[in-house]
Amino acid sequence: MLYLEIQNLSFQNRGPYSFRIKAGECVGLRGASGAGKSLLLRAIADLDPRTGSMQLGDIKADAVAAPSWRRAVGLLPAESGWWLDQVGDHFTDFDTVDVNLLAAVGFDRSVQNWQISRLSTGEKQRLAIVRLLHQQPQCLLLDEPTASLDQALVARVEDLLTTYGRIHNAPMLWVSHDPAQLARVSQHCLFMASDGLLIDEKVTA
Repeated sequence: MLYLEIQNLSFQNRGPYSFRIKAGECVGLRGASGAGKSLLLRAIADLDPRTGSMQLGDIKADAVAAPSWRRAVGLLPAESGWWLDQVGDHFTDFDTVDVNLLAAVGFDRSVQNWQISRLSTGEKQRLAIVRLLHQQPQCLLLDEPTASLDQALVARVEDLLTTYGRIHNAPMLWVSHDPAQLARVSQHCLFMASDGLLIDEKVTA
């Protein structure tokens, strides 16, 4: 089964953390600002120095090259990176992007010619989700994926991400400050206290 298992993960004087996310399960993560939620996602994506072990199904993080691990464990950061002039420049082959994926977040193929400098924060966020899912990661690490979206788009993105997790049996770790959102999308929830302590809690709206 495709599960994400974290064992004794420590980084930047936080941890150790141990938990397991089952195939197709969404675990919510909430807590105070600055507690280390984003740092936890970055550590799981192997972007920052850490100790401990991480495994996704049969893939052990320490047994593969970091880029291979990051392709399997897809991170959506709170602020996505856009470094080239046009949207399409950030995809290996934009023509292979599923039109249904674009439509799910309110775009069509013409978006590939849009200038990055003219995108709103919400447009960048939705396109970052397209870019992530187009790569078909086996696990999703989602850092406030709907924070900059209006309510109608929030519902569409929630449906898109939860459907992806279900169809691909992808474990998901979803950071949100909105308990109602976590009640909608997750089956289990973790709370990160201000001191970094990670606490199991029930999902409640």
